[in-house]
Amino acid sequence: MSYSVGQVASFAGVTVRTLHHYDEIGLLSPSARSHAGHRRYDDADLDRLQRILFYRELGFPLEEVAALLDDPDADPQEHLRRQHGLLAARIEQLQQMAAAVEHAMEARKMGINLTPEERFEVFGDHDPDRYEEESRRRWGDTEPYRRSQRKVSAYTKEDWLRIKAEGAANTDAFAALMDAGTAPSAPAAMDLAEEHRQQICRNFYDCGYEIHSGLARMYSDDERFRSTFEQIKPGLAAYLTEAILANAARHA
Repeated sequence: MSYSVGQVASFAGVTVRTLHHYDEIGLLSPSARSHAGHRRYDDADLDRLQRILFYRELGFPLEEVAALLDDPDADPQEHLRRQHGLLAARIEQLQQMAAAVEHAMEARKMGINLTPEERFEVFGDHDPDRYEEESRRRWGDTEPYRRSQRKVSAYTKEDWLRIKAEGAANTDAFAALMDAGTAPSAPAAMDLAEEHRQQICRNFYDCGYEIHSGLARMYSDDERFRSTFEQIKPGLAAYLTEAILANAARHA
């Protein structure tokens, strides 16, 4: 059974010109010729072409491919072992590249340009992307959301650590007021609520009093947010909500 150069080119996904070149340099010379002098390739030629294309896919120059295939000390089993080793190395490299691309995609999704180690250092077990899809669905078409995305895309690890420290200090101050028995409508509590609003304005987007009030209600009504504050101090979610609403009313 033999095949024409056009058939082989179609089988292998190469051009006729490529097969002619391989023949001219002695890398793959067809085993026979037709009566008209046309190239005819047999199964052994196809096997050799398969090995050539494999090494070429791995980036070997043609001279080195010829040396590998024509080594008199090499046997088919040795070629298979060599191919397996090269493929395993290529797979590992591709897996590393895929992991790097996945990290870049995650970083771009939230604009948090941190390494995995930095993300853990900043956020711990909390996933900052946890509510990203919901946020994009609810507010993705708004200017405050787009402004926030532009801001956070430039933040470094130090920026995130600063923002985290500011937020923790504000929350701790609210908890201290609760311990002291201060009413959420007292000036001290409303001042902390205003500081909370200013932190959002400074670090993310323009948070007017109406938006801030909406956030406050979500802190109490949404179990996901409420549980976060309740873990810090029981009753803190409701206290924070009341303080923010009182501060909004004060500035109405």
